[in-house]
Amino acid sequence: MTRSLRVLYIALFLSMLLVLGLWSMRSFFGLSTHADATVLNGRWAKAVETHYDDEFPIKRLGTNLWAALDYKLFNEGRPGVVLGRDHWLYSDEEFNPAVNQAQNLQDNYALVEGVRQTLKAKGVQLVMAIVPAKVRLYPEHLGEVQPASIHAGLYQDFHARVAADKIIAPDLLGPLQQAKLHGQQVFLRTDTHWTPDGAEVAAKQLARVINAKTLLSGEPQRFVTDAESITPHSGDLRLFLPLDPLFENLMPPKEPLQKRVTHAVQTQAAGDDALFADSEMPVALVGTSYSANPNWNFVGALKQALGSEVVSYAEDGHGPILPMLSYLKSDDFKNSPPQVLIWEFPERYLPVNNEIGDADPQWVAQLKQAGTRQQNMALNTPVKTQKSETPDRAQN
Repeated sequence: MTRSLRVLYIALFLSMLLVLGLWSMRSFFGLSTHADATVLNGRWAKAVETHYDDEFPIKRLGTNLWAALDYKLFNEGRPGVVLGRDHWLYSDEEFNPAVNQAQNLQDNYALVEGVRQTLKAKGVQLVMAIVPAKVRLYPEHLGEVQPASIHAGLYQDFHARVAADKIIAPDLLGPLQQAKLHGQQVFLRTDTHWTPDGAEVAAKQLARVINAKTLLSGEPQRFVTDAESITPHSGDLRLFLPLDPLFENLMPPKEPLQKRVTHAVQTQAAGDDALFADSEMPVALVGTSYSANPNWNFVGALKQALGSEVVSYAEDGHGPILPMLSYLKSDDFKNSPPQVLIWEFPERYLPVNNEIGDADPQWVAQLKQAGTRQQNMALNTPVKTQKSETPDRAQN
């Protein structure tokens, strides 16, 4: 390479960097940071660095190109998603075997029983809302990837175990399957979660069992649900396909979502304070993003189906265990326990080591120990009963 060519090469390279740098600088127009991000504490510089790194054209080009090759050549996305047919996406948590899954199962079963005992001591009736996996309801869209063997009977095993602990857990799978057969879409195509229709089906089934067992006291209240406009919904599983913006046309298309809003209906005679005439909280809800995200209107569907106020303590992004531990330590639970607590618990969280956040590990261990002792007693009771009945049968 001659001197002139070397100079030209360096000049072109520097020019390309300058152009790409100026292109990236466009993203700083309108950049806003948190109020606590200042130059002195270094948070402002970190925010600017992160923003520039995310907006750098070469990085975006490389990310999009690599993702497009994985998607088209190998039918794969980033870890976190499993690609099905017909643009259906599934969370890989419903497919992969968990580390130490056998121990996790026992720990989580024991913790559920420990929670039941804690609630019972405060006079609270626990009702489990076990959410079946999306792949269990829509297996027809699967490709070559199949769930690990532990997931095959997980939903049924979960129900059998809580039934042995005498925990009320209405079956949600059957009603959801029936709704699907009648043309309702109960889970979103590109999202982990259920649709508002699916949430409503689950709420009605829970309410049917709760009302049949007369677990709630007080006068019923009337709620109505209004449908809002239909908007395109970008499912959370699309985030594991970083094809936007260069290869947006390759992405599974967004799907229509009609949000719903539920509100109380009050009669003139009842007055504004009718909803809170009873000082005792009727129903509390603890759970995951299936409950916390207002897009599905699960809380509203429960209110309407139960004819009762429902106070939600569900949290997005933490699984089912951490929100429950937080609630049990809250002043609301200590000072105003509900009549019924609905614990929304997706089945896929059962064989994993769920986070406990800032909860005291010793207290969590005590909950598990109490649950384990109770479960061992339940397992041993039938054996003792059978032995005591044997002589009577022999005499007959």
